[in-house]
Amino acid sequence: MAENKTPFFTYKGMPLVRKGNTIYFGNMYEEYVVMIEILGTEQKGGIEVANKVRLRKMATDVTIPPTEAIVKKAEKSSLYEALDMACAWLKV
Repeated sequence: MAENKTPFFTYKGMPLVRKGNTIYFGNMYEEYVVMIEILGTEQKGGIEVANKVRLRKMATDVTIPPTEAIVKKAEKSSLYEALDMACAWLKV
C-alpha cells in the first residue's frame, strides 16, 4: 500500500520542522541547519507568542561531536527575528 507523504512546511524555501518547543530550520542534506528553541512565551490577542528564542547554527556532519557542531549562537525576542537571522546565517 502506498504511503501518503506530506512535504515539510517551508519558510523562504527552506524546511521548517517543529517538535515541542524546538524548531529545526534548513535542509539536513546541507552543511548547516539552525536549531531554534522557544524559551519563553506570552499571550497576545488570545494567542501564545514566543518572546524569548535561542538560535544555534549547527553542522549536520554526524562525525562531529555535538559540542563542536555549534558554530554560532544568538538570542532574540521573537520567532520572526529568529527566523530572519537563521535565513541570513544559512545563506552566507
